[in-house]
Amino acid sequence: MLIATMYDDVTQIKMSREVDGKGIYWVAAYLIDGLLVDTGCMFTAEELLDFLKDKDILQVVNTHFHEDHVGANKLLQEQRGVAIYAHPDSIPLIASKQFLYPYQEFVWGYPEPSVTAPVPALIKTNKYTFSVIETPGHSAGHISLIERSRGWCFSGDIYSRVKVKFIRPEEDVADCIASMEKIMSMLTERLVLFTSVGKIVEDGRRELSDTINYFNELAGQVAILLQKGCDTDTIINTLFGGEHSFADLTNGQYTTRNLVNSLITMVKNN
Repeated sequence: MLIATMYDDVTQIKMSREVDGKGIYWVAAYLIDGLLVDTGCMFTAEELLDFLKDKDILQVVNTHFHEDHVGANKLLQEQRGVAIYAHPDSIPLIASKQFLYPYQEFVWGYPEPSVTAPVPALIKTNKYTFSVIETPGHSAGHISLIERSRGWCFSGDIYSRVKVKFIRPEEDVADCIASMEKIMSMLTERLVLFTSVGKIVEDGRRELSDTINYFNELAGQVAILLQKGCDTDTIINTLFGGEHSFADLTNGQYTTRNLVNSLITMVKNN
């Protein structure tokens, strides 16, 4: 399934595998003046190529290597001969077959390995100039694109929601906070977030500030519980009422325990 909408000069392309006539999980790519940011998952690759057939695609940037962001890379290279860029840490991961949990295989599928080139510091189109910044925290080699004159930030998965209840084991809360602070420091007036989960957040500064405050408040509560001698299970039960049901749905990949462990590391490093 594919739904395209316009915001300013940006085409948001929301995509999802269709099961029983419904989208099961929506992700978003963005088309701006010949630049495509991310390419969705394998299940929607042909639909994306069909949507783009009468549009100029001059360059592609992958915000990171995850399967729901690189799924149409191979087809774009074969059918359109377009250059695709990624962070150097993402390049070998995009070029190889990824390990996927069963739920990932069902929702997004295995992307075909593809060749990408190191992303330059600036991406220029006919009308816009995007600064490429490293925004670690969600994954290795995660980047965001900032267009200062318009106050746009294409943020990949560094932000999804304010009150995060579960994360992947490799995610790092302290790095996520630093990345969000970096974005806010570069866009001091208007800040519109174009997220990979399909949300366009017009007041991105408030949303990022709320998320940072939420993480810092959690870290403060974790610090108090650690001082009382509480173990990880007690912290999970006290702050969240137990493990989130999403842990079972994702075969144990996205868990509240991962979030608490990252918060504990953050507290101990401060």
